[in-house]
Amino acid sequence: MVLSKPLVNALSFYFGHLYEHPIRTKAITCCALATAGNYASQRLAGAKILNYQSLIAYGIYGLFLGGTIPHYFYSFLEYAVPEDAAFALAKKLFLERLVYSPLYQAFTLYVLARLEGKDHKTAVKQLQDLYWVVLSSSWKYLTIIHLLNLSVVPPMLRVLTTNLMGFFWTIYIANQRRQQQASSKSK
Repeated sequence: MVLSKPLVNALSFYFGHLYEHPIRTKAITCCALATAGNYASQRLAGAKILNYQSLIAYGIYGLFLGGTIPHYFYSFLEYAVPEDAAFALAKKLFLERLVYSPLYQAFTLYVLARLEGKDHKTAVKQLQDLYWVVLSSSWKYLTIIHLLNLSVVPPMLRVLTTNLMGFFWTIYIANQRRQQQASSKSK
């Protein structure tokens, strides 16, 4: 029972802020999880020296875009496909997986490269090299999770669920980007 009070207090604090300041709370949460995911990725890759530019890029992306864009998308989804619509879950999943996800993945890959200081040409090349691998992996591994997110998770918590998935997805994307950069250097 000793751990339950701090946990309840932390959850109360988080939910209170989520209710009062949803965008800010989602942005800060995404910033922390994206930075932590990039840090974990670097450590898992055996980096002896941290790439702080990459950590900062993921944090900035999470703070300004990674929490806000999904917030507005899931709000739009609730508006565009009401719960009482025929095949509402299928429509939401279709929009999320086949419209939003391809656009969001491309945007994310490009913006992260730019935030890391790469020029436009290099960012586009990296996007071209990674886009299909990342998108097809997303469809393959995350579709069931998104189905559960849309069917079971309350709308207010969907971005949090996405951000928690995003921690592991950040590790995957950072690893893919690192492998792509290593193969580009060896050519």
